[in-house]
Amino acid sequence: MSFFDEWSAFWRLFYTNQGYKRVFSEGLKNTLTIAILGLIIGIAIGTLIAAVKVMPKYKRLPRILNGVCTVYVGFFRGTPIVVQLLLAYYVLFPMMGISLGSLNTCILIFGLNSAAYVSEIMRAGIQSVDVGQMEAARALGLGYAPAMIKIVVPQAVKNILPTLGNEFIALVKDTSVVSFVAAVDLYKVFTEIGNVNYEYLAPYLMMALIYIALVLMITLLVKLLEQLLHRGDRA
Repeated sequence: MSFFDEWSAFWRLFYTNQGYKRVFSEGLKNTLTIAILGLIIGIAIGTLIAAVKVMPKYKRLPRILNGVCTVYVGFFRGTPIVVQLLLAYYVLFPMMGISLGSLNTCILIFGLNSAAYVSEIMRAGIQSVDVGQMEAARALGLGYAPAMIKIVVPQAVKNILPTLGNEFIALVKDTSVVSFVAAVDLYKVFTEIGNVNYEYLAPYLMMALIYIALVLMITLLVKLLEQLLHRGDRA
């Protein structure tokens, strides 16, 4: 089959037979849901881990927490995300009697995985903030946690925003593995379209174009947010 014939067959499935409805209503929706919620979870947990890592280690509790965080980061950064999905969905959750469903499992694991990377990104961002900011906040009577939340972290976020954007892009692309645990995403939908006539070139090219469009939109959004956050600095 020539490329023209293959493209015509794909277009009939995608547009004429309204296959695009499932692509956007289920595939794209689930891809963005997993990536966005995963990033939110990652930022929340990653910020806590970063705060623990930069915390003074004079007492036993901070040292214990730092050890736990180091093991956590080492595991999630040292193993492929598809392995983490398989372990959680087919082994750990069934052993614990937990039934989250494939989509919720993907959101949770992507969030935990992202937290390991965001923690290192946030730690670098926190350390890039002048230490005098924390000292001034403590001198004004703020505790360590309020000073970190109100003074240091907001400044760190401005410094690491482009890197967080890259993490979001990585999450969007990594969602292509969620079909291993029976979740539906862009890859799953386009593969099913290709399975109709066993021709995959046109479906996968269309899928690639959608991923490229998503990445370009995320890049533009990050640049706009960066300009907005730094507007006050220029003033």
